[in-house]
Amino acid sequence: KMSKEKIFLFDTTLRDGQQTQGVHFSLEDKYRIAHALDSIGFDYIEGGWPGANPTDSEFFESPPPIKYSIFTAFGMTKRSGRSAENDGVLASVTKAGTSAVCLVGKTHDYHVKKVLGISNEDNLSNIGDSIAHLVTIGKEAIFDAEHFFDGYKSDPNYALECLCAANDSGAQWIVLCDTNGGTLPTEIYDTVKQVIQSGIPGHKLGIHAHNDTENAVANSLAAIDAGARQVQGTINGLGERCGNANLVSIVPSLMLKNYYSDRFVVGIEDVKLKEITKLSRLLDDILNRVPNKASPYVGSAAFTHKAGLHASAIAKDPKTYEHVKPEYVGNVRVIPMSNQAGKSNLINKLSEAGIIIEKDDHRLEAILREIKEQEDNGYAYDVAGASFEIFAREKLGLMPQFFSINRYKVTMEKRFNSNGRFSIISEAVVSLNLGSEERVSVSESLDENGRDQGPVHALSAALRKDLGPYQSIIKDIKLVDFKVRIMNGGTEAVTRVFIDSEDERGQRWSTVGVSANIIDASCAALLDSINWKLLREEAKPES
Repeated sequence: KMSKEKIFLFDTTLRDGQQTQGVHFSLEDKYRIAHALDSIGFDYIEGGWPGANPTDSEFFESPPPIKYSIFTAFGMTKRSGRSAENDGVLASVTKAGTSAVCLVGKTHDYHVKKVLGISNEDNLSNIGDSIAHLVTIGKEAIFDAEHFFDGYKSDPNYALECLCAANDSGAQWIVLCDTNGGTLPTEIYDTVKQVIQSGIPGHKLGIHAHNDTENAVANSLAAIDAGARQVQGTINGLGERCGNANLVSIVPSLMLKNYYSDRFVVGIEDVKLKEITKLSRLLDDILNRVPNKASPYVGSAAFTHKAGLHASAIAKDPKTYEHVKPEYVGNVRVIPMSNQAGKSNLINKLSEAGIIIEKDDHRLEAILREIKEQEDNGYAYDVAGASFEIFAREKLGLMPQFFSINRYKVTMEKRFNSNGRFSIISEAVVSLNLGSEERVSVSESLDENGRDQGPVHALSAALRKDLGPYQSIIKDIKLVDFKVRIMNGGTEAVTRVFIDSEDERGQRWSTVGVSANIIDASCAALLDSINWKLLREEAKPES
């Protein structure tokens, strides 16, 4: 039996991912991401470019405590007119204290002439001397061959000479970069094959793909098929323009698809693969982004089955409409409720919520009928599972009453502030009953930095301000997304509000509210969010 070859996983979220427009990682962000990557087991973590900005410099001066990954510094090959030993930019990288250093260098003749303004021979010397210097001082030398695939189309002989300059000087890895992201999978495969035939061994080749034709994942796999053994990418495909190759898609494919897992191994254990959904959500949380529901493997819709026929088949055997088990990647199967739903769908959904009901129970028909009526009125339970569960429990007499709202009021005022500028402040007053006791709470719309967050923020804060014995349960609820849709135009418009909530364990749930009034719709969704959390934590109702 042949032993399996290893595919090395190189994460560049903290370096190339930071090239994304609007992304600026703080030092604390970098520590959190590095810790998460290391704990899962990526082979290399590229931390940034020492000397390029104060945050990256500080990150390398006080590096994260990494146990399993190889912490890597990024830089560029030496400049012309000075030796590798006397190049200050290169020195800031080599002195960063990492055992591995990745240097980018030009391999496209057009860029050598147009961007660097030097001869092809000078560029070859810069590559060779820089890599040789890394090897001399005991570093693991990684060469990123920038614009390689475009360079190979322009002048294949020169592009290969650049690779040979790095290889002959002792580079551990030579990474072929599709920097502009315009190369297609068949081209990647053919070119990598030709590089190996030219004398660069496949076990020293890597691939660095960009997603400008939506092919970065396919290009990475094509390079592996052709013989490359390192794949570079980022979490969630973060990166400039259209992004980098998404390691969150590549890693499960390498581990769960027999075509790859029969031939290759990666440094991530099966039990750690179950954390990849959590890793994806962590990055979104740090960037304050709404997770892409349609993300392969890790998106909340990746294992969601809406139509009644599909749900019926899934209940018999999930393999009928799922290519892998969701639990392998730490995700969950969702069978949402919608007006396409059949009885089997409803029974499954109730079962997931811990409600066991016989298929001939007459109440099922009534619930289905009411769901369809509700959706005609604007509700959408297929994307608001928590609201569906509360709705179903109420219909079945299984929903405890934790508290009840007597009344609430939300006001908005635009006024001059102390700086002489107009500012808007909303205030919410909520009166509710906890058992036999009435409580009144007041909150403003300002966040901890004194910025106005709007009337829904004020209402949410007031609702959660004083729930007595439930306070410890709901204190970690965070609103992560708020979406509003006007269902029909004109003066009789109906507003639908979706709210996504999350707790500190990463548990996420969605609720919906519908009303002619946006604040009232928001209040309904907020109440469902709080009630679902109390239900899930098995809170005891106040008598």
